[in-house]
Amino acid sequence: MAKAPQKKSVKNNDSTANIGFEAKLWLAADKLRNNMDAAEYKHVVLGLIFLKYISDAFEEMRARLLEGKGDYEGADPEDADEYKAENVFWVPREARWSQLQAAAKQPTIGKVVDDAMVALERDNTRLKGVLPKDYARPALDKHRLGELIDLIGTITLLPSPAGGRGAGGEGACESTHRSVDLLGRVYEYFLTRFASAEGKNGGQFYTPSCIVRTIVEMLAPYKGRVYDPACGSGGMFVQSEKFVLEHGGRIGDLSIYGQESNATTRRLAIMNLAIRGIEADFGSEQADTFRRDLHKDLKAQFVIANPPFNDSDWHRVDDDVRWQYGVPPKGNANFAWVQHFIHHLAPDGFAGFVLANGSMSSNQSGEGDIRKAIIEADLVDCMVALPGQLFYSTQIPVCLWFLTKNKRPSPAGGESGARGAKPAGGEGARRDRRKQTLFIDARKLGTLIDRVHRELTDADIAKITRTYHAWRGDPLTPSPLAGEGNRKFPLPQGEGQGEGGYQDIPGFCKSADLDLIKQHGYVLTPGRYVGAEEIEDDGEPFEEKMARLVAELNGQFAESAKLETAIRQNLEGLGHAL
Repeated sequence: MAKAPQKKSVKNNDSTANIGFEAKLWLAADKLRNNMDAAEYKHVVLGLIFLKYISDAFEEMRARLLEGKGDYEGADPEDADEYKAENVFWVPREARWSQLQAAAKQPTIGKVVDDAMVALERDNTRLKGVLPKDYARPALDKHRLGELIDLIGTITLLPSPAGGRGAGGEGACESTHRSVDLLGRVYEYFLTRFASAEGKNGGQFYTPSCIVRTIVEMLAPYKGRVYDPACGSGGMFVQSEKFVLEHGGRIGDLSIYGQESNATTRRLAIMNLAIRGIEADFGSEQADTFRRDLHKDLKAQFVIANPPFNDSDWHRVDDDVRWQYGVPPKGNANFAWVQHFIHHLAPDGFAGFVLANGSMSSNQSGEGDIRKAIIEADLVDCMVALPGQLFYSTQIPVCLWFLTKNKRPSPAGGESGARGAKPAGGEGARRDRRKQTLFIDARKLGTLIDRVHRELTDADIAKITRTYHAWRGDPLTPSPLAGEGNRKFPLPQGEGQGEGGYQDIPGFCKSADLDLIKQHGYVLTPGRYVGAEEIEDDGEPFEEKMARLVAELNGQFAESAKLETAIRQNLEGLGHAL
């Protein structure tokens, strides 16, 4: 049984690259890949991890039913309804992990796995058409498949507190096998590694977790409808649910709506959420968001997305109701996505999304006019310029946009505008931000985790997000990113709370009004507004400093002359005088 990690170890992980068990498991699984393409092997591995998860969750629930204590007294451990009542998948006998493990060394193991997947889909309508069912194909080495099953069999659920209907009441059963589940971490880590292995194609299904965490911490989705129309493997949804749980909420406080045009990626998303007990509405099937909006009438409190950058191959209908601020150009879908997000925002909603840097300044094909109209409508709340090398799939520099339809002040715990509801994007008082936008230049943040990839650390994410919440006027609550309370990553300007807590920091952040943005031609690049970082005065008078520096330079010139003389003499001794 794996040992449960202490809370401190989670908080001290400053980078998702700093992982132990998952990394070792990946190295072992990658060795078994042999010559198989990463894009193909991904589905082999993730399908098995998913199967292991639901089998373990089933066995844990079955043990409670067999014990028959509390509300489980008299329960039938072979009744599928007992499991479905606790939001646990029913696993028929032929799909249980013990059956697969027993057959792992047999040449028929591929068919055994396929039959298990078919049985799971048959008995669980949520999984219909989702699971991979081609393990019996001749091209898949059955010996290596058996070794992979044995390897994944080493993953065990973390110890969890007693719960269920008989102890802990509503939601306790969820916490026992989901919130402390190693398999969810392994699934997420493997998604990361496959994205890296696939390179450019990896970006189709995976957004780096540090970017996802930044967006989610900025939006603070405590409760409401969350929508991602380009959801990939569902990482935005997973992080949103994590945020809720880390701040004292429950799975189910958020209603999840997603859409994905790639059928294979859509299946990854469904498994990614199911492995954590998260229910979501992904529509009836995969579909192109612009051709067929599967959630046409949805108005969400939170829109969160990483759409394809600078997509030139998209379907445009000129009289689309979504083009409220101008018809986007056929050659670039950036502002089609922006207007799609705005269209689906509730009156008190917030949107946070990733776009290429060109979206902040481009004036081609009417994009500048659309951006101007969006700015004039006072929808832009915050712009964040990110450092390069964050993505596995592209070196295009990117930025984060944060939009809202409601910048009016809201009293603590009280009304928000005319709707009479607590404001989205966190709870509590919020100051009047009308005709104002916050600019954050985070290009200098981040740490290289290898030669070509950079990652935002917990400290970086906390600096960005807490600056935004201080500017917005949110009362700061302890965050898992902030270590002990709010003291580990304090804002440079002091307490960082309320309207008086924020102040501009040259080189990092600037609160600009609409008139200043107009002066800059409606360009939203943070570097134009934050200015240059202040250089700390070392207290040494200029004349003294110049005299000291000139003396040092003269000394270095003299040393250089000595070295040159020695080198010439050595070359002359070798018969190669200069």
